Formats: sequence, C-alpha cells, structure tokens
Amino acid sequence: MTTNGQGDLRSGETSGLGHLMREGVDVSHGPILYLDDITVSFDGFRALNGLSLTVDAGELRCIIGPNGAGKTTMMDVITGKTRPDSGSAFFGQTIDLTRFTEAEIAHMGIGRKFQKPTVFENLTVVENLELAMKTDKRVRASLRAKLSKEDLGRIGETLELIRLETEAGRPAGTLSHGQKQWLEIGMLLMQEPRLLLLDEPAAGMTDEETSRTAELFRKLAGTHTLVVVEHDMDFIAEISRIVTVLHEGSVLAEGPMDVVKNDERVIEVYLGR
Repeated sequence: MTTNGQGDLRSGETSGLGHLMREGVDVSHGPILYLDDITVSFDGFRALNGLSLTVDAGELRCIIGPNGAGKTTMMDVITGKTRPDSGSAFFGQTIDLTRFTEAEIAHMGIGRKFQKPTVFENLTVVENLELAMKTDKRVRASLRAKLSKEDLGRIGETLELIRLETEAGRPAGTLSHGQKQWLEIGMLLMQEPRLLLLDEPAAGMTDEETSRTAELFRKLAGTHTLVVVEHDMDFIAEISRIVTVLHEGSVLAEGPMDVVKNDERVIEVYLGR
C-alpha cells in the first residue's frame, strides 16, 4: 500500500480500508495494540521517547504518570492525530495505524473519549445514542431514519449498560456530569469499537458516580479493550489489572497496582511519599 510523505493513504486506496474492515482486527496472537519504539518531538521536545507498549485484546489497562509524561501524545498517535517521527503502531497484527487518517482509524474500531464529555445537549439521551449509531452524521437525516428492531435492541442494551434507562427521554443537557460521561461512553459503544481510549473518565465525578463508572469498565473489559488514562489513584485501584507508568515519554514501570505503587522510581516521580 502506497503512502504519501505524511503517511496518509492516497486517494483511491479506500478499497484497502474496506478490505481491512471485512477482515477485521487480527488478535490471534493476543495483542490488539502494539507500540514499538515510538518517538514524537515537538520543537525539539521529545513528547514520546522510544515508547513501547503492548495491550492484549479484552484487557483493561490503566496508564498513569505525571503531567508531561506523554499520555495524551500516546493517544494522539494511536488515533492518527499525531504521526510519530519513528517507531511502529499496530492495531492487531496487520493494521499499521501510521498509514491511516483519524476518521479511518475510528471507523476501524478505535474509539476515544476526552476528559470533558461531548454530547448533544438539546437532544434526548436516546437521540444521542441513535445519532452516534448512524453513518449519516447529518442530524436531520439521522433522526428521521427509521430504526430497525436490531437498532432498537442495541440502544436498549446500551441504555441498560450505562444505567440511563430512566433518563432515556431526558435532554442530555440536564444530566449530571457523571451521567453525561456515561452517555458519551454509550455513544462510543454504539459505534462498536474494539478498543476504547478513555481520558480521565472519573474527573469531576461524585464518589457514587466514580464507583458506578468502575463497575461499568469492569463489565466492558473482555468484550472490549480499554486503555484508561487517569490521575484518581483510588479509581485506578478499583479497576486496575495492569498499570503502566509513563515518565518523560517512555515506560517507567508496569505491573499490578500493588507492585507499581511500591516501586521506588514511581514513588519518586509521581506518587510521592
């Protein structure tokens, strides 16, 4: 497959994307995300410095680290927003993420949620989920389309999963902060992603909302792969299986939370005494 100087697909190669969509993501060897020796520099500053990371299909991976550690840049590389200066980024065994645009990567099954929830506040909860599901993103066309029984079933299942069944007809703008976060996660789920990148999902939540979010993530793990970037260490402790600590653009430590939190290097640069 030929690329231009920036690594983007040239026009006329969308058939390659279609082929990948038909074939699906190859996770036969375990990993769904593979970053190898990724380097990204901005005006001489190395945001990522030889970053290598492997995440298995169905895993719930937590990423922590001080500000400036490279967490956001890492997600930018995975989603195609930023092209690495060097290194490899693969989705499954065969999909080289550096060769695709943001839109193509999202279509292939990588969903990203930013810290601040982005929902259509004037639309109801159900309408937000419906709009997220449609391929035609023009609001009028999407809301006018007739839903199939399968579509209605998916919306109902998602409402139950994100615990907003009783709020289905409520305008999204009237939801609490935590409920808006759940709705946006539901909107991502309607797009049927294989990999979810979640940036500080517990920020600004009440204790009860945080606990419900932890429960949601544990339910999603297995059928989905989750990479959660978070500063709330109590929340991390609730959901963590494997924790990766970034520092100065590379992996400082990795392992179960009990091991990572007692690592002297992690204590020094991030957790403190």
